[in-house]
Amino acid sequence: MTSLDLVRQRLSAFAEEEARGVSPLYEHLSARAADDPEVAGLLTAAPERFAHPTLLLAAAHRLVQAEPFHPLSRYYPSLGGTHGPDDETWPLFREFLLDRADGVRHLVSTRSTQTNEVRRSALLYPALARVAGPVGLLEVGCSAGLLLGLDQYGYRYQTQQAGQLVAGPAKAALGLHCALELAPGAELPKIPKSVKVAAKVGLDRAPADLADEETYAWLEACVWADQPERLRLFGVAATVQRKSPPEFVTGDAVADLGAAAARVPEALPLVVMTSNVLPYLPGAEFVEALRGLGRPLWWLSHEGYGAALEHVLPDRADLRPGVGEAAFGVVGLVRFEDGAVRSARALGRTAPHGQRLTWLP
Repeated sequence: MTSLDLVRQRLSAFAEEEARGVSPLYEHLSARAADDPEVAGLLTAAPERFAHPTLLLAAAHRLVQAEPFHPLSRYYPSLGGTHGPDDETWPLFREFLLDRADGVRHLVSTRSTQTNEVRRSALLYPALARVAGPVGLLEVGCSAGLLLGLDQYGYRYQTQQAGQLVAGPAKAALGLHCALELAPGAELPKIPKSVKVAAKVGLDRAPADLADEETYAWLEACVWADQPERLRLFGVAATVQRKSPPEFVTGDAVADLGAAAARVPEALPLVVMTSNVLPYLPGAEFVEALRGLGRPLWWLSHEGYGAALEHVLPDRADLRPGVGEAAFGVVGLVRFEDGAVRSARALGRTAPHGQRLTWLP
């Protein structure tokens, strides 16, 4: 169980820092849920580390999926809705959830947010290219493992300096677009035509089986409901993954990290990748687990600074959002040898879902 006060704080912060300007529907719903103890209280059934607003919103999305003719679906573009938030949205949402309170509590107590935002591959690709390949890629908190397919996707980076940069297989089934900007003093990163990945392993407490209908529906529900393009990309990436699935390891991100890393041949450079998973983990313990793997490795991260890079690259206040600034991610690349950090660098600031990358000097 999670305290009601914490849930309400998280809902308010999510509305102001993550959903604002990105998702009008989720900004509207989370802001009002923060002021409604009955609706917010539904999320208290989740364990504290999983009790985030996205879990409540995913549970609601899943229930609307199951009743696509309910009037609330008019506000869900993922289900063909065309209405933006208005005076009827919150009353409909509130009544819908409270009438199905047992179903909501069941979902939030037995599920966790499993975001398969494949557009984040465009943020990770230039960083992975800095590691000489072919590499062995281990994604921690992989969910369905869609980011492990980043070597199979096509990329188009739009820049002011060099126009459009293209990478990835020429006939890739999935194409991703990303705006690539330069921070003052930065130079454009090298975007090679390909990266070589010779082994792919995913570690997750509950790897998502895309062949299971209920699991697939839950993964769809975790996509923000007013962003149908993300839903389309998820579907295409899932098709790509089914044709060439990675190896999955079921286990804890810290306790079972060594067992998962052992699945990557010693002859390959090991790259451990995390993307928006550290908020659900004890970050310091995870970094210690990386140190203890007993082999050279790279840690490629796309996380908030405070959740990840701060543990190895402290005193970088510039990597924290300022007061009133929207949340952003940081792409980092850290080299470990003999249990010590040999190098650590913040490579870029990102929009949360992969649509923009600002390369740092």
